[in-house]
Order: sequence, then C-alpha cells, then structure tokens
Amino acid sequence: MIRVENLCKHFGGLKAVDHISIGIAKGSITGLIGPNGAGKTTLFNTIAGLYAPNSGQVFLDGEDITGLKPHQLFNKGLLRTFQIAHEFSRLSVVENLMMVPAHQSGENLVNTWFRRGQVEREERQINERAMEVIDFLNLGHITDEIAGNLSGGQKKLLELGRTMMVEAKVVFLDEVGAGVNRSLLREIGDAIIKLNQEKNYTFCMIEHDMEFIARLCDPVICMAEGALLTQGSAAEVQNNEEVIEAYLGRGLKNREAAK
Repeated sequence: MIRVENLCKHFGGLKAVDHISIGIAKGSITGLIGPNGAGKTTLFNTIAGLYAPNSGQVFLDGEDITGLKPHQLFNKGLLRTFQIAHEFSRLSVVENLMMVPAHQSGENLVNTWFRRGQVEREERQINERAMEVIDFLNLGHITDEIAGNLSGGQKKLLELGRTMMVEAKVVFLDEVGAGVNRSLLREIGDAIIKLNQEKNYTFCMIEHDMEFIARLCDPVICMAEGALLTQGSAAEVQNNEEVIEAYLGRGLKNREAAK
C-alpha cells in the first residue's frame, strides 16, 4: 500500500530521516518504533505531506505521491492522526464526525439558499454515516457530548472515527496510546483490529507501548538516528541486540558481561 524509497528529510545539518526505504503491506497493521529522536514522526510527516522531502519517493498503491499536500493525500485516502488529538472542541462528537467529508454542498452559501433540499438530503446521509461510526466504535453514550469534554482516550477514539467518515486506504496513527488508561487503550486496540479485519484498513502506527505493539502489529519497523535499524515480528525486534542497544545505550551482551 505504501512504498518509501530512499527518503531523506534534513533540517539544516540534522538528518531526521536518512535514506529510509520501507514498505507497508496492504491490509497490515505495521508498527513503527524507536527511541526518542529516532525520526519516526518526521517520517510520518514527510509521507503524509506536512514536510517536503529533500530526496526520495513515496508511493501510495503504486502512485507516486511524493511532495503532495495533506489535503491532496486526504482525497486519495491517506489519513493520519496526531499524538495530541485535533478535535473541534466546541462541537459534539457526532458533529465532529460530520465535519470530515470534503466538498459538502452546505459549504457553498449559494446552495444553502437555492438548493436547500439537496443540502438537507446530504446532511441526513452524512449523519447516518456518523451514527454508523459511533455504533461501530461503541461511542453511543457520548454521541452529543462536547468533544472538548472528552477524556484523552475518548478523543483518540473520536480521531479514529473521523478516519471512518471517508474511504481511507491507509491510516497513520501517531502514539494512539499516549496518555490513555489501560482499559480504554484495549478498546482502541479492539477498534483498530476490527477496522483492519472487517473493513480491510491498512494501518501504520508509532507507539512506545511494546505490549500494545506486540498485540496489534506485524511487522514492526525500528528506527534509530533517522535510519532504518531493523524490521520483523514484534518478538524478533524486541530481542534484537541493536534495538536493545538503541533503547538502552548498550546491548544485552555488554550488560551480561558487566554482571
């Protein structure tokens, strides 16, 4: 679904992403891990159009999308969420969902005057879709709650729901578990698995919670210092000597020798 070839993103002398080449298979839940400063979010932002790469290419389902802007990628089915949720804090949960679809007739002032019937029919259809999403994610108890009043975990579920309001091909999740309690994190994990298995969503997620990664992700990609370190199953990556050294500063062999 996503192919990244020799991608580079530099900020002055800092090589935040340094000649990365990876693939995200269609229908997979791919994990992206690495210590702080590894370049994970910069890689996400470059793929998702927030940053223009210095060099390299990104392909979505075989199409070269290098350098396209976020709104252009949105229309092609590439969506992302953020570590800090970006909800419309003064709108309700259902209104947040209804804001997502692009090119709504009601956005045109002329249509609200002269094509009121068309606008109302479209809004009913979007509302029906929003209620289906709410039901899918078990958010019925907060349908009319103002989004700014939600907990951190509920906001993450709402962001996930917003990706369901359009035909998403691939969704990039940036630390979906950050600041979320364990019970709600399990709900979020269940929703991601359900979307993957029932709706054939492709996911790539940055996450520091290795238990969460191990439950959801295969394969797992590990970055360090802007470069690809290794990839494989969660167990293989967790037990990789280079990964241990990248996270802890020294590897397993060195720690055993020090005992």
